[in-house]
Amino acid sequence: MVRYAATPANPAKASKSRGSYLRVHFKNTHEVAAAIQGMQLSKAYAYLNNVTEHKQIIPFRRFNGGIGRASQAKEFGTTQGRWPVKSVKFVTDLLKNAESNAEAKGLSVEDLFISSVIVNQAPKHRRRTYRAHGRINPFMSSPSHIEVILTEKAEAVPRATDKKVVKLNARQLARNARLNRA
Repeated sequence: MVRYAATPANPAKASKSRGSYLRVHFKNTHEVAAAIQGMQLSKAYAYLNNVTEHKQIIPFRRFNGGIGRASQAKEFGTTQGRWPVKSVKFVTDLLKNAESNAEAKGLSVEDLFISSVIVNQAPKHRRRTYRAHGRINPFMSSPSHIEVILTEKAEAVPRATDKKVVKLNARQLARNARLNRA
C-alpha cells in the first residue's frame, strides 16, 4: 500500500488515485492542479475539456516566468495563462480513475468534489544535447508524481435555532448590577 501525501478527513467518503514518475512537465501540471482544486468533479471535467479546446485557460500564478499574457486569464483575475494539453490529459485520466474507485466504493458520483490534488517532482530523466565547439550540455525532463483525492460532499448541518446565551465576565456582571441599582 502506498502512502499518500494528503489524507482525507473521512476515508469512507473519499476515493484516491495516483500516478508516479509520469512524463509530463511538473510546472504545467502544478498549475493545472491548482486550477481545479476544490471544484465539483463534473465542473472540473467540463473545464479541462474547454482547456483542450482553447475555450478556457489555465491561469499560471506560481511558475509564470516567461509565460505570455492572454485575455482569457481575466476570468481568474490574472494576466498570464496557457493551455497545457498534455498535463490536462494526465490529470483527467487520474480524475477518471478516482471516479471509478468512488463508484466501486459505492459513493455518489454527482456529489464528488476534488478535495486534494498534489503534484510533486519526480527524479529528472537525463539526456544530452550537443553544443558548438564540441561541448555537451544536459537535456533534462521534469516528470511528476500526481495524486488526486475526491470526497463526497457532506450534508449541511442546519444552524441552531435557540437563542445565543450571552456569557459575561465578573467585571461586566458587577457593572450591570451597579447600573441596575442606580
